[in-house]
Amino acid sequence: MSKRNKIIYWIATLWLALGMVSTGFIQVFHLDGSDQFTKNMGFPLFFISLIGVWKLLGAIAVLIPRFPLVKEWAYAGFFFVMTGAIYSHIAVGDPASELFPPVLLLVLTILSWYFRPATRKLGNA
Repeated sequence: MSKRNKIIYWIATLWLALGMVSTGFIQVFHLDGSDQFTKNMGFPLFFISLIGVWKLLGAIAVLIPRFPLVKEWAYAGFFFVMTGAIYSHIAVGDPASELFPPVLLLVLTILSWYFRPATRKLGNA
């Protein structure tokens, strides 16, 4: 793996983990007006808490060494949650500015997954 690819991987992965941890904490602990936001989106509060827990666990999974299968599941989960968030914002008619956070996290998910080292891929660990 080239030095450039390692740098891209670690920048994307650290920013991805930071984004998932920060939004995960907000969702788990119902901070920053997240309850009203959740109701406006049409989701029950327990669902958004569950998503928050999954984000926290996924962030841990992509950062720790080994366990490539768990990493694949975390990346897949991040992909599904972010595409679901994008679709949900569009479905309720939110302004385009509301799409930026989930789109950014989706891009970081794809970059982190694509540039991950061979030791973090299935079949190569």
